[in-house]
Amino acid sequence: MRAESGYGSSHPGRARGAGAPAAPRPGSRHDLDPAKLEALLEPIVRAAGLDLESVRLGSAGRRRLLRVVVDADGGVSLDDIALVSREASVRLDDTGAMGEAPYTLEVSSPGVDRPLTQPRHWRRAVGRLVRVPLAGRPAPVEGRVIAAGDNGIILEVDGEHLELGYAELGPGRVQVEFGRPAAEPGGQEAARAGAATGPWTGGRADGH
Repeated sequence: MRAESGYGSSHPGRARGAGAPAAPRPGSRHDLDPAKLEALLEPIVRAAGLDLESVRLGSAGRRRLLRVVVDADGGVSLDDIALVSREASVRLDDTGAMGEAPYTLEVSSPGVDRPLTQPRHWRRAVGRLVRVPLAGRPAPVEGRVIAAGDNGIILEVDGEHLELGYAELGPGRVQVEFGRPAAEPGGQEAARAGAATGPWTGGRADGH
């Protein structure tokens, strides 16, 4: 299943007097840089044995929303998510990287709709049915990932094994399968896991 956790943090704002509008504070929504936040959080994620897939900023009502997506070979557990959420929240608060305004930290694993763009994505999709655009072909092809190495993949399409380099592959998409035996890769268990929509939420609703 897709693991997900919400972990909030907030700081009291400072009183402001009347007059000209104040300049944006460090860490305001105007000057937050996802690349800098990614550099700050990547060592925490790596120490947990995971890969940092993305860091995105958004909003949830009046709060800013920091979405962090992590992944690993073999999948990500709820314990992994809770650990990263806790450690990331401490790091963000200690460094003041998110400023003083309230924010919510959301850590999750990729959903089944995550595009396959990196060699590690394809490695983790071995055994799964995928749909992928190929260089020189007018339409995407659908096939099963048989193997994935440093330079490319083997894709089974209509009983034929195609050896494809990563440069030939567009963004692939895992296809949810129904009706395959649960013990087979991409079978019912994998489909249910990939299609899970009920996130687990933990941590604090409000911070300090």
